[in-house]
Amino acid sequence: MRVFITGINGFVGGHLSNLLLSRKYEVSGIGILGNFYGNKKANYYEVNLLNPNKLEQILSQVKPQLIFHLAGLSSVKKSFEQPGLCKKINVTGTKNLLDAVIDSKINPKILVVSSAEVYGIPQSVPIKETADLNPKNPYGASKKEQEGLCKKYMEKLHIIVSRSFPHIGPGQQPLFVMSDFAKQIAEIEKGKKPVINVGNLEAERDFTDVRDIVKAYLLSLQKCIHGEFYNICSKKAYSIKKVLNMLLSMSNAKIDIKIDPKKMRASDIPVLLGDNEKFCRQTGWKPKIQLKKTLKDLLDYWREKIK
Repeated sequence: MRVFITGINGFVGGHLSNLLLSRKYEVSGIGILGNFYGNKKANYYEVNLLNPNKLEQILSQVKPQLIFHLAGLSSVKKSFEQPGLCKKINVTGTKNLLDAVIDSKINPKILVVSSAEVYGIPQSVPIKETADLNPKNPYGASKKEQEGLCKKYMEKLHIIVSRSFPHIGPGQQPLFVMSDFAKQIAEIEKGKKPVINVGNLEAERDFTDVRDIVKAYLLSLQKCIHGEFYNICSKKAYSIKKVLNMLLSMSNAKIDIKIDPKKMRASDIPVLLGDNEKFCRQTGWKPKIQLKKTLKDLLDYWREKIK
C-alpha cells in the first residue's frame, strides 16, 4: 500500500516512516528541513506545503492510498514569535495539500493531525471531543482554523482529524519542554555548568510516547470514521515538576534548578488532560510504553548526540 507523509523528516514523521516501512508499506513524503530523524529507505521529496503546483505534481506521481498530514509549525513558543507564519503554514499549507489531492484526482484516506491546544483552558478534565474550542495561543488558533477548513473539505475527501496531546521521545527538538530538559542534563553530564533552566513547573500535561502515537495514527486510517475528530492521549497527567524530577533521578550529576523567565509562556494552560475513550473504543489502541522508559530513551538520545 502506498503511503504519503507530510513532514516525513520531522520528529513524528521519522517515527511514523519507521513503523510503516517495518510493516512493508511503500512510503513517500515531503519536508523542508535537513533534520532527518527516520528511515532513509522512504522516498523523500524536499517540497514546501506552500508550493501547491509541486504538491499536485508529486501526488499525481506517487498516487498514495493513505496520507498522513503531519507537517506544520508545531511550537507554541514559535507561534507567539511568528503568528503570521504559523497560520500560513498550518492553514494555507493544509488547504494547498487538500486542493492538490482533489486536483491530482486521487481518493486517499487522509489523517490531519490537529492538537489539544485547540481546547485552550478547559472547563473540566479529562477533555472530551465535545468540549468548546477556545485556543489561548496562535498555534492553537491556527489548528482550530485548520479543523474548520477540514470540515469544508469532508464532503469531497475522506478526512479524519486527530487532536493529539503532547507526545515525547527520542529525536524530539529541544523546543519542547521534556527534550529541552533531557538535552540540558546530557550537556551537564558532559561538563556544562550544573544548572538546568526551567519555565513553569506547575503545569500538568498528558504525555504519550511518540512510538505509541504513530501506531495510533496508522489505526486512525484503518479503523476510524470519516469526518470524525478524535483525542489521542494517555488519559494521565503529570506536573512538569514531577517529570523533571524523574529525568533528574536518571542522572548521577548534581543539578540545580533555575527558573528562567524566557521559558515562561505568555498564556499557559494549567492542566491539559485528555479523554481517549472515543478513540480507544473505535480502534482498540492503548498506549503501552511507560513514561519512565520514554524519558530514559529521550535522555539516552541526547547523551548519544552530545559527544
